[in-house]
Amino acid sequence: MFAASTLPRVIFGSVAGVLVDRWDRRRTLLLGNVLQALGLLPLLAVRSADDVWFVYAVAAFESLLAQFVDPAEGAFLPRLVTSAQLVSANAMNALNNNLARLIGPAVGGVIAGTFGLEGVALADGASFFGAAALIALIRTSGAVEDRPILPPTSAWRRLWREWTAGIGLVLRSKPLLVVFALIAISSLGEGVFGVLYVLFVNRVLGGGAAEIGLLMSAQAIGGLAGAFAVVHLGHRISPSRLLGIATVIFGVIDFVIFNAPALGSSFLVIAALFVLVGVPAAVFFPGVNAIIQSTVADAYRGRVLGAMGTTMAILGLVGIGIAGSLGDVVGVVPILNIQAIAHIVAGLVVLAVLPAALRAQAHNGKRD
Repeated sequence: MFAASTLPRVIFGSVAGVLVDRWDRRRTLLLGNVLQALGLLPLLAVRSADDVWFVYAVAAFESLLAQFVDPAEGAFLPRLVTSAQLVSANAMNALNNNLARLIGPAVGGVIAGTFGLEGVALADGASFFGAAALIALIRTSGAVEDRPILPPTSAWRRLWREWTAGIGLVLRSKPLLVVFALIAISSLGEGVFGVLYVLFVNRVLGGGAAEIGLLMSAQAIGGLAGAFAVVHLGHRISPSRLLGIATVIFGVIDFVIFNAPALGSSFLVIAALFVLVGVPAAVFFPGVNAIIQSTVADAYRGRVLGAMGTTMAILGLVGIGIAGSLGDVVGVVPILNIQAIAHIVAGLVVLAVLPAALRAQAHNGKRD
């Protein structure tokens, strides 16, 4: 299941961003959500464990479509709000995501227990159709602005030129390089944490499934608070400083969480810390997206956001490999401490470098 949902991000994410920069973003969002709804229908044919390959195929198909939908959403958002509202608008998305993390599993559990997998597939499909209906109400044009005109050539060579143009843009822009480096560190840490989280709760905290679920819900609650705060306060602080401060605070709280049990802290204290760490975690992507949306020209936003998704997927896999190979050798807490310290250092670098890089780019008039 993990491979089925992750490989499309690794293989197609960056290329899908190129196509998003060719197509009308509003239509891409509309059609993508409709296809995601229809793509769930094969789950209705699942009758036993022998049909599990249907589930893998559906997961891969849904993940593939997401490679178009997600960059299209990020590229289209600046058309709907002002530059000063970008952080708050992205925070609204983070707020929605944390609400889904908090409410979705409970609702899904009730539907699965009452109607089975068929009920889950139909309810999920209905949610995608609902999203498509909302997108259909938007009247703002999703056509790409100032799309560069390339000389006539073969479809593959044209795709290659557009893809390399996007990668070249990232490599030439100091602000984008800083943001991508931060994304790489964060994704590596998330890959590590994804493997070692269960072991941390089980071996270090002495908990089980209930404690695992409780801490996840606690972080989601903190995420709601953080996203809600950014919605109302995002226009008062620059995205670069918001991103750097949030990353440092996230690393500090993570470090305290991983070492608090050795000092005799109770599970209740750990749960409270998980609520706290959810606050800066909810700030991360609103800050990242706002920086990309405000510094990258409309004609290139899709491929830059697509490249970001691919970077996250690849580094997440690397983090999983590191945790899987070193977790029992080095120990759970030492590895988790390294990823916490890496976030602190990365956040400090962002605070030291990114604001000046953004000012220099704006001064030189290089709005790539």
